[in-house]
Amino acid sequence: MLDVAIRKPDGTVAVDLGHRSAPPLPVHPALGSVLPGGLRRGSTVQVSGSISLLLALLGTASQNGAWCALVGFPLISAQAADEYGVDLSRLAIVPEPGTGWTTAVGALLDAVDVVAARPPRLVPGDIRRLTSRARTREAVLMPYLMGSSEWPGADVRLNAQSGEWSGIGQGYGRLRARRVEIRAEGKGAAARPRQAELWLPADNGGIELATSLADVIDVRAPRQPRHELLQESRAGRTA
Repeated sequence: MLDVAIRKPDGTVAVDLGHRSAPPLPVHPALGSVLPGGLRRGSTVQVSGSISLLLALLGTASQNGAWCALVGFPLISAQAADEYGVDLSRLAIVPEPGTGWTTAVGALLDAVDVVAARPPRLVPGDIRRLTSRARTREAVLMPYLMGSSEWPGADVRLNAQSGEWSGIGQGYGRLRARRVEIRAEGKGAAARPRQAELWLPADNGGIELATSLADVIDVRAPRQPRHELLQESRAGRTA
C-alpha cells in the first residue's frame, strides 16, 4: 500500500493519507441484511430487546478471531455465550464492575476488539468519552440498553421486537425457538432502516433466518429446556 503523509516542519505526521482502517468484523449471514457491512471498527452499535442478539453478534466475530468482553451482565453464563459460538478463550467477563463501570469499559476498549456493556445509567460525559475511545482504538462498543433508552450518537441501533416462542404443541412440548423481528437504523451508511425476521434462538441453538415453522420444529421430539430462556427471564426481572 502506498504510504502518503503530510508532515510538519519538525517531521511529525499531520495527515496520514496512507492509513486505512482495519476491515470490519463479520456477522452471521442471518444478520447480513441488517448489517450488510458487518461490524465496522471504531463504531458504536446499540443493542436492545434481546440478550440472544447481543451474544449472536459476539459469536460470529469471536469465531473469526476477535477478542470480546462482557461488562455488567452478571446473569450471562459461559454456557450461554458458548451456545452462540463465542470462543471462551477469547472472552473477558466483568460481571459487576460497580462504580468502576466506565473505567472498566474504557480499559477494555484499549485491549479487545468488541466490548459489550450494560450501563448502570447514561451519563453524557461518559457516553462521549467511551464513543470517542472506541473510535480512536478501532474497537466496537456495543452498549445494551433496556426499554426506550438510546445511546446518543450510536452509529447503528439494533432492536429485537419481542417475538413468539414455539415448540408447545397440543398441550405438551417444550419451548424450542423464538421468531423475532430485528430492526436496524442509524446514521451514515446505516441511515436507511432495515429489518429481518430471525429464529433467535433457533431450534438447534444459535441464530437462523426465519423459515416455515414446519421446516424447523417437530414438537413431538424431546428436547431439554434452553439455558438461554432462564438467563433472559432473570435479566428481565433485574432490569
